[in-house]
Amino acid sequence: MTRADLLESILERLAGAGAAKALFSADETAAWPAGALETLVNASMLQQAQPASVVECTGCEENCLMPLHVFPAEGNRLARAFIACDKRDDVGRVSVDFCRLEQWQTTGKLIADVLAHLLGLSRSASHAADGKQWNIGVLKGKKHQSPVTLLAGDSLMLALAGHAVPLIEVLAIEENALTLDKDELIRRVDKPAGETGDPVARRIRIKARVHEEKVKGTKAFIQVVAKEEGISASRIKQLVSTKRVPVKVRIGLTTALKPPASKNPRSRY
Repeated sequence: MTRADLLESILERLAGAGAAKALFSADETAAWPAGALETLVNASMLQQAQPASVVECTGCEENCLMPLHVFPAEGNRLARAFIACDKRDDVGRVSVDFCRLEQWQTTGKLIADVLAHLLGLSRSASHAADGKQWNIGVLKGKKHQSPVTLLAGDSLMLALAGHAVPLIEVLAIEENALTLDKDELIRRVDKPAGETGDPVARRIRIKARVHEEKVKGTKAFIQVVAKEEGISASRIKQLVSTKRVPVKVRIGLTTALKPPASKNPRSRY
């Protein structure tokens, strides 16, 4: 297993759990690339979880998952953990080393916090009611800025500037550090999806952002979007306005408004 394979496996398991929690046993992490567990723990992507209550039995070749029995230290007797096999008559009690009870976990919130740190952003604690969306912060490019959101669905995605970027495409384990391709995300910010100098596409995108913030209950939703776009709140209001602009007719080098149609046109006869 490579480090890229490991990271993809972790993100897939978390997505499969709805980003609520993904657990990794000591037996599993023992097979990871050397140093990978320490790297992910140091990056705060993984944290230690409650000890396991079920482990794989090593009493025979069947490797059944069995519940643990744990007895604390008493007097001169050390603490002990074991499996009581009820599958075969020739196995009985199987001792289990306490180090095998260790588990690590990751959650959508942990990933969001890590991403905010790697991007140098101050993360909002807010998330969607369904627990599958986390606001990372606002990422600034050279021309634009955009909120970055972690989304959990069939896979973990980053939503920004109209783009949906698979997290595995920009997150990596390199040597002894977790890295994020910030430059690629900034390029996405400066080239919003569906916008290549097209004012209609820009208007549609901005209207969608205003609607999103309004539905979320953001009080100053116009100002929020204006700050993201780097333009005034009054300009945002103009872009999202549903009022029709009078049609202009170009005549030679001048521009004039079409005269209103007469309500009572004169008869030609």
